[in-house]
Amino acid sequence: MAKTRIIAVAGGTASGKTTLARDLVRVGGAQRVQIIPLDAYYRCNAHLSPDERARCNYDHPDAFEINLLERQLGSLMSGETVDVPQYDFSTHSRSKITHRMTPSEILLVEGILALHFTGLRQLYSASVFVHTSDELRFSRRMSRDIRERGRTEDSVRTQWNDTVHPMHTEFCEPTKAHATEVFSGEAWGDGHVVELLERLVRR
Repeated sequence: MAKTRIIAVAGGTASGKTTLARDLVRVGGAQRVQIIPLDAYYRCNAHLSPDERARCNYDHPDAFEINLLERQLGSLMSGETVDVPQYDFSTHSRSKITHRMTPSEILLVEGILALHFTGLRQLYSASVFVHTSDELRFSRRMSRDIRERGRTEDSVRTQWNDTVHPMHTEFCEPTKAHATEVFSGEAWGDGHVVELLERLVRR
């Protein structure tokens, strides 16, 4: 197998970065490209009450166990298999179930703060920041959290105003400066994805 390349797919919540990462896997082939979601590395808050977990700021860099991700990426680059943690958004805690991952040619680290951490940036061969307007991201976030995560409209709006948008402005949006590619998250076709993947792997 070719040397493992690690590529960041960053951008604000509901920017389209997860969809783009999945499209990159589809056009590149699942045997060649895999996704490691940054969300999987949220710290385990099982020791907190459900109400305390819900009040945590999940858009702040401190919410992530980045040292574990860095160690597992290093293991994958060395040809080792790792057990990637899984996060349960309905309970705000880490699942007891893990995902066994073997090395592949391309690993996509996908998440809102994938470009924030210096240690992670040093591992990337390339990166893309998915840029989408705040209005569209809020609309997508509202629909997703109600449909997939059992949230109410009021809770989504409150979380957006209290933490999601302020943290995006402070921590996520500035990382666009570190990206080797800036990609519109509003609409794209397969041709755009193929061209993007080709550019990323050439770097």
